[in-house]
Amino acid sequence: MSAVAELIPPQPAPPEALRRWTKTRVTGAILLSLWIIGGVALVLWLFAAWSPDKVATYAPKYLSGLMTTLTLVGISITLGAVLSVPIAFGRMSSNRLLSSLAYGYVYFFRGTPLIAQLFLIYYGFGGFREELQAIGLWVFFRDAWNCALFAFTLNTAAYQAEILRGAIESVARGQHEGAAALGLTRLQAFYKIILPQAMIVALRPYGNEIILMIKGSAIVAIVTVFDLMGETRRAYSRTFDFQTYIWAAVFYLIIVETLRNVWQWLEHRLTRHLKR
Repeated sequence: MSAVAELIPPQPAPPEALRRWTKTRVTGAILLSLWIIGGVALVLWLFAAWSPDKVATYAPKYLSGLMTTLTLVGISITLGAVLSVPIAFGRMSSNRLLSSLAYGYVYFFRGTPLIAQLFLIYYGFGGFREELQAIGLWVFFRDAWNCALFAFTLNTAAYQAEILRGAIESVARGQHEGAAALGLTRLQAFYKIILPQAMIVALRPYGNEIILMIKGSAIVAIVTVFDLMGETRRAYSRTFDFQTYIWAAVFYLIIVETLRNVWQWLEHRLTRHLKR
């Protein structure tokens, strides 16, 4: 009898049970209602506090800061991607010296805060001004923008190296053996078989890294780079209007949501053959 009972699938709950207002469901409905009320109230307050004069004065500066943020993140992500390739291969190398150096690099830049790395470069290198002038590098490191770009590139290279390494190592060993059986060289096998499969695995982590870099870029305002957050701080210091920060949050939310949708479309496009 017990064996027969195990074969009988569980019956769905009656409609009355699904519509029953349990304690958890009531709490969820209340919290959702509070979020909706808060959002509507915020929108109404923004419309009530709308000032055409402030918009005309600070909107161009917000757009300038937005372009600074996108430029900084775009260049650092690109340079970091290039730098991450030798670091990832160093991590996978059988040479203990190369592997140790790559591991130390990744360990440091992933284990310390980005803001600390930025301060070490921006303020720390200032203590070696004479030495940097002697070798001609002070022209680069005296500019806050260059210091921020350098720090962001080194930081994201460490994360991208781990993403790339994990993606490559996730490809089954049979793919390498199949490529060898076809007579492909190791380089041909990597570029034609291993890397395309690895990039599909790495696609979503790469998107997350870009989003984290966009949100983390707000710290460059501390070292006098007038990105989106830097322009927001300057606008608030002159108007003492709290909605300047709300509009900055809206801009960041639009950027992240746009990137998320683009990345979702790209992932769907590149993996459509796996869903058939």
